[in-house]
Amino acid sequence: MLQATVEVARGIFHARAASVFLYDEETDELVFEAVAGEGSDTLIGQRLPSSTGIAGWVLVTRQALVLDDVRQDPRWGGREIADKTGYVPKGLMAVPLIHEEEAVGVLNVLDRPQESRFTLQEMELLGLFGNQAAIALDLLQRSRRAKAVLENGDSDSALLARVAENLDALEGQRRAAGVELLRSLEALFK
Repeated sequence: MLQATVEVARGIFHARAASVFLYDEETDELVFEAVAGEGSDTLIGQRLPSSTGIAGWVLVTRQALVLDDVRQDPRWGGREIADKTGYVPKGLMAVPLIHEEEAVGVLNVLDRPQESRFTLQEMELLGLFGNQAAIALDLLQRSRRAKAVLENGDSDSALLARVAENLDALEGQRRAAGVELLRSLEALFK
């Protein structure tokens, strides 16, 4: 869903690139999760400190931003990324991705072939894309947390997951007995 979001955003705005950053709370970094156009082959997984650069500013302030020349903005810290991709953007439109009052990332649209400026209607449209991307990022974060819990073999949650996995593998009367046991435990906890 994230990749589709950046590809459609890039197409609608006729941009050279579009990207979604995920905010990683554990490391306090922004991570490139989806990229369309320039940098798509090198940026996925790249990490930046969450409080730096234009994307960091958008994340922290929770404000959308339009820049006609990013290189003239003191918040631009993209020289390192530009060196990796060989692409230096000029114009940028960015919106924070907010899900249930939490900033979960940033959606960027970079450069258009014509020299026209981004409009207010386009910012609103990008905001709608941002809402979809925020939902997808939230699902991604939840999925990764659930996977980490299950992979931690010592936790109570991992124990429960192993029981469910073993129950799912059973057949016939043994499965029916296992399901009945779980139903009895559920009733006990109510």
